[in-house]
Amino acid sequence: MTTSTNGSRLAEDTIIQINDLKIYYPTDEGVVRAVDGVDFEIKQGETLGVVGESGCGKSTVGRAVLNIIDKPGRVEDGEILWRLPDEREIDITTLDPNSRLMRAIRGAGIALIFQEPMTSFSPLHTVGNQIGEAIRLHTDLSEQGIEDRSIELLQMVGIPNAEQRLKEYAFQLSGGLRQRAMIAMALSAEPQLLIADEPTTALDVTTQAQILELLRQLQEENGMAVILITHNLGVIAEMADRVVVMYLGRAVESGPVEDIFYNPQHPYTQGLLRSIPSIYTRSVERLPSIRGTIPHPFNRPSGCTFRPRCPNYIEGVCDRNVPVFQPLEGTNQMVSCFLHHPPEEVGTSG
Repeated sequence: MTTSTNGSRLAEDTIIQINDLKIYYPTDEGVVRAVDGVDFEIKQGETLGVVGESGCGKSTVGRAVLNIIDKPGRVEDGEILWRLPDEREIDITTLDPNSRLMRAIRGAGIALIFQEPMTSFSPLHTVGNQIGEAIRLHTDLSEQGIEDRSIELLQMVGIPNAEQRLKEYAFQLSGGLRQRAMIAMALSAEPQLLIADEPTTALDVTTQAQILELLRQLQEENGMAVILITHNLGVIAEMADRVVVMYLGRAVESGPVEDIFYNPQHPYTQGLLRSIPSIYTRSVERLPSIRGTIPHPFNRPSGCTFRPRCPNYIEGVCDRNVPVFQPLEGTNQMVSCFLHHPPEEVGTSG
């Protein structure tokens, strides 16, 4: 955990810090550990990529930052430290999701682009109604000012004929325009941090490139930080400054994007990168893949959760101990693997 010289728990250039976050879902069959120990921080103006297979807990972390975890989920342990405009630091996990402070943080401080905008927009209200409501919550603009700002936002994200689009419903827009409208709504209160959860899912390749370029331009103009949640390593390579790789609810590796792509240290990261198609791959060649499948959440392996699929599994070590996520000497990376941190040297986590 970072502590600055003035007693603050956040470094001066850090806007949010997540420490050992654990999010559990109790069910009749048992407890699902959706997130089981994640640590990272985000600096001003930085893009942090969070990557991993479906079901690894990426989106759950994003929702926890906004304090909108679906019931019966709950934060079991850990903290999410956030710096308020008056420089006070608060732990988001301790706030009532419906409190005035938390509602003020949502939108004005932290905004979210949902994975599927069609399910996020109300089918009963126009795009203008919904963008206007977001502006109304965080500003004291007049009704005419709200309409003018809504038009400005749609134009800013590249939506043509913005005045007419305000009067339309989400189902009348194409997938690319819906995603742009969702970005406009997220940016309505000029947030410090934007969480983009699979922002290019279900879009064609050309539209994907346009949306990513739009996010890059808006970030440069507004100076906001971005958490980019995706399973697409190509998007991570193009957009991110740093990367956190997650597997089965835990962070297994993190570091600068160049180091992760050119010098991966965890077997899971190495497997993900080997599975990326290359222009040099012949059509008859079979792409390398990570053997096996992600274990069922009620049947988590003992020790290292990746060991049943790991080509470097060490019997008597990986099955009996839980690796600790910690810095790797001589690099800018953190890794959770006994290949680099033998249990007798560092101990194990619970």
